[in-house]
Amino acid sequence: MTALLSIRDLTVTYRRDGSEVEALNHVSLDVTAGERFAIIGESGSGKSTLALAIAGLLPASARIEGTIEWKLPNLRSPHSFAPPSVLPDISPTRGEIGSSVASTPPAALEIGESGNDSAISPQVGEMSGRTEGGATDRQPASLRDHTPLGGRDIGFVFQDPSASLDPVMPVGEQIAEVAHTHLDLTWSQSYAKAKTLLERVRLPDPDAALRAYPHQLSGGQKQRVAIAAAIAAGPKLLIADEATSALDTIVQAEIVALIRQLVAEDGMTLLFVSHDIALAAELAERIAVFRHGELVEFGATAQIVASPRHAYTRALLDAHLGLDAEPLLQQSGALR
Repeated sequence: MTALLSIRDLTVTYRRDGSEVEALNHVSLDVTAGERFAIIGESGSGKSTLALAIAGLLPASARIEGTIEWKLPNLRSPHSFAPPSVLPDISPTRGEIGSSVASTPPAALEIGESGNDSAISPQVGEMSGRTEGGATDRQPASLRDHTPLGGRDIGFVFQDPSASLDPVMPVGEQIAEVAHTHLDLTWSQSYAKAKTLLERVRLPDPDAALRAYPHQLSGGQKQRVAIAAAIAAGPKLLIADEATSALDTIVQAEIVALIRQLVAEDGMTLLFVSHDIALAAELAERIAVFRHGELVEFGATAQIVASPRHAYTRALLDAHLGLDAEPLLQQSGALR
């Protein structure tokens, strides 16, 4: 099987107020083209940092070491590069957005190299590749055809669709903008594609949904819109970072089934980030378990679930309660 990307010795350190926090520590793994791959771990384990590093969305405060090598089918040769950061400075401890946005180096052949380029709107990364007016492509002309581009090659579904959707723009226009930007479609064609995508993500009355604003939709409907925007340009890789954790259980199951179907239909590779090992096991073919920024276990889903090697993985499995589990109050003897 062909690897879509290879990560070698990836270390990510956040800097704030003179202190450093290591979010990832010498992580190495391969993601195979066409597979469903899950990254799991508790809060602070480094799983979201890994997803952001792959997508090129790390904040300017992050120091990145190691390599991410892509092997996309349309590239003449594989390239290792540093994905450009397109998010404002975010505190690794409290998630606060800094008062200024520092410019980061453009895509390079090796992570950690420096360079100068113009600043970019932070919204470019938040809407799976949507480009707001005035935003510019940070990649040098010589590399634009050789490195993955957010929105076109990488689709990203964030945890909170309310934060990733523009509140003053109809959702149909937001989806159409992705197609118009990355597929060179006319606006008429882009809106037609947006309607088709809303049908594919099973939104009722797609015609009405095209004209709706995010606040007029439920949480599950907004996440379906975000998924539609993420796949609008036909990306090779779809990253879903805790895309179901803010939803109720029934809607969560529907979104997982939808993601599975869309990935299969479009031949995408899925990177599914979650704290829920049971949910990951239902969706993924392979699982990587992270703790304190380190990859502690990695293997086929069946092996991870049936015979985990690491104590932390066993603890995650033990912490999961199935529908047939004895109520906690009865286990503790509180109910008599």
